[in-house]
Amino acid sequence: MMPHSNRAFAAAIALSVGLSLSACVSATTMANRSLNSVHQPVVATSTYSLDLAAGREGVPMPEQRRLAGWFEAMEIGYGDSIAVDGLGLTDAVRADVAAIAGGHGLMLSEAAPVAGGGIAPGSVRVTVTRSSAHVAGCASWNDRPGSATSASYGCATNSNLAAMVADPRHLLEGAEDTGDTVVMTSNKAIKTYREQPTTGAGGLPRVNTSED
Repeated sequence: MMPHSNRAFAAAIALSVGLSLSACVSATTMANRSLNSVHQPVVATSTYSLDLAAGREGVPMPEQRRLAGWFEAMEIGYGDSIAVDGLGLTDAVRADVAAIAGGHGLMLSEAAPVAGGGIAPGSVRVTVTRSSAHVAGCASWNDRPGSATSASYGCATNSNLAAMVADPRHLLEGAEDTGDTVVMTSNKAIKTYREQPTTGAGGLPRVNTSED
């Protein structure tokens, strides 16, 4: 039989361990008492730049080919923001860069990011700003939420949203209003469909089936 002093010591240890585990569980369950997800998409932005020689008449053809090759290597597409800046920037230069960007379905941004270094005279800097979204810390299975919301709650939905959003910047600011609502856009398609002449509107073609 365990002596009284040993039993008291063992009981004290068990009580301290129990209180520690209780505190850990309590801290975990108290972390999120709402139905909101604690893991939200995080948007990261990267900026890439290329300096081109340019003149008042525009961008020379060799430099245009270099820019086109850079765009191809960057695999630019929807969601990328393209801007051009520099002391040598003229309407002709901007038009040349815009034409190459337009080949990828993109338009030039009006505002250029702050240049990382000085742009040489007679040169312009083309900048591509690209954003990505991800959800950090998903999924976490270390918590025992009990009656509280799990730390992994919302991980699947938010991770899918971050992976599927075409322009990650829309998670921060939303898309700009074009003036057309979803209903207006749908009505345009319906109106076009209804006004399209039917295939039989002109009557059936006359076909001669007799043999000569």
